[in-house]
Amino acid sequence: MRRALISDIHANLEALETVLRDIAGQGVDEIYCLGDLIGYGPNPRECIDLVMENCSMTLLGNHDQGAMFDPDGFNVGAERAIFWTRGQLESSTDRAGNERRWEFLGELPRTRKEPPFLFVHGSPRNPLSEYVFPEDIYNHRKMERLFQLVERFCLQGHTHVPGVFTEDFQFFAPEEIDHQYTLGEGKLLINVGSVGQPRDGDPRACYVILEAEEGKAPRIAYRRVPYDFETTIKKIHAVPDLEPFLGDRLRQGR
Repeated sequence: MRRALISDIHANLEALETVLRDIAGQGVDEIYCLGDLIGYGPNPRECIDLVMENCSMTLLGNHDQGAMFDPDGFNVGAERAIFWTRGQLESSTDRAGNERRWEFLGELPRTRKEPPFLFVHGSPRNPLSEYVFPEDIYNHRKMERLFQLVERFCLQGHTHVPGVFTEDFQFFAPEEIDHQYTLGEGKLLINVGSVGQPRDGDPRACYVILEAEEGKAPRIAYRRVPYDFETTIKKIHAVPDLEPFLGDRLRQGR
């Protein structure tokens, strides 16, 4: 089984389309999306549609939930973007599409277990909204608690920062492991990065290929894909309810 894992698209159509084209050339059997299809970006309807068409499993992200209910714990810019997104998903010109998209979002699960893998958006403790940052390796109590909740391997998104966390409090960014890692005997937390809004200083879209073959240790490979972020930035700048910063940050991957 060769599976692509994408996350945190955030309504960035240019990034998602480019990643899907890249995935098409990787011999992938299926695509899993770990949440946050929408929020921040200018194309929520189109991105939901593409995920519905291409992903065999999709999880609920905190921005997806925020669009359906009241956004909880969001900063002012993120909250404004969610309310604008909600308006886009209630367009009077596409009532059939509206219903289909809301129904899809409303049925998304928070977790997916396929031993030895656990798939979440946030963390094994709070699948929807807990952040696990690289610097958390120094918070041993937090990391110990998270690893207690993991059977073997947890795949997650949410922070937009890709990398591998080990049980002995180490974090490996993709470039430190030559963009690939063999999943051995210990437990791991694996952040797959962000398609639509990377925050590790690399503006290229990020996703993971997970390869699991019977009799062999599973492996992951990080893929970084350049995309036309200038087009996305122009779209964001053209929407008064989307703060310009949400576009500008795409150039720096921050």
